[in-house]
Amino acid sequence: MAWLEITLDTTPKNIDSVVTLLTAQGFSDLVVEDQQEFETFLEENREYWDYIDENLQKQLQGLSRVKLYLEDTDRENLSRLETLAAERQLPITVTELPDTNWEESWKDSYPPQPIGEHLIVLPYWLADQNEGRLPVILDPGLTFGTGAHPSTRMVMEEMEKIVKPGFRCLDLGSGSGILSLTALRLGAESAIGMDIDPKAEDIARENAAYNGFSAPAFTALTGNVTEDRELMAELSAKEYDLVLVNIVADVIISLAPVLPDFLSRESLLICSGILDSRLPDVVSALGSSGISVKKVREEEDWCCVVCQLK
Repeated sequence: MAWLEITLDTTPKNIDSVVTLLTAQGFSDLVVEDQQEFETFLEENREYWDYIDENLQKQLQGLSRVKLYLEDTDRENLSRLETLAAERQLPITVTELPDTNWEESWKDSYPPQPIGEHLIVLPYWLADQNEGRLPVILDPGLTFGTGAHPSTRMVMEEMEKIVKPGFRCLDLGSGSGILSLTALRLGAESAIGMDIDPKAEDIARENAAYNGFSAPAFTALTGNVTEDRELMAELSAKEYDLVLVNIVADVIISLAPVLPDFLSRESLLICSGILDSRLPDVVSALGSSGISVKKVREEEDWCCVVCQLK
């Protein structure tokens, strides 16, 4: 099926009224591209990230527009849109899109990803294409953690060197569960993946099933160890050989005071998702909590640190 992409250009002041107009006329599935709304969203949610894609910011520079899509045979609605645009003096652009199976084409963005010497991350529809490597199989795109980002990739490469059969692992901020599943694939005895998002728990458990793992080898939990004392007590009562924290600098800093409760003198801590500009802040916070950074890895603008108790 071929489609038409219709773009209506407007201004930040009028974009809400354009959306309201189109909705009232029965048009749905609108895509709003507005620099001002994007910047407001970033400011209101800044605690959740350190890094913003500069290319995306440049693409949105000065933009305020609404997009929608019609089948190329839907000339009636196209004519209605052109009339509305003329009446409201809105510049309109109609672009013919190639005839593509859109329901399946998104899968092209998730090819097999060899990582390190032995691992490969595979979307579930390519589960058998392991190339002789240890497969970590995921339903990608549902939550953070597909192995494509340098922060995750560096942790997995370090895990190849560290994880031994029988290891017990704790993954704080587990997202898709990719690091917990990597630990199990490398021979760990057990892995606990915990995230503050309840959706992540379901997704991680589903990804574990793709890999043939379930409780008690893999446990998915929802919670916040800095706020839930009961959860903190339950998790800290166990012993871990490896603790993983692949989030962002500010969250690692907030977790730093409780991380020693999960560590023994022999266990290791890997923290990642740290912008190079934030590395000194993270190292300082960990040091104040009695944790020493033994190794720093850098890739692009990101850092990964391997740590132990002092």
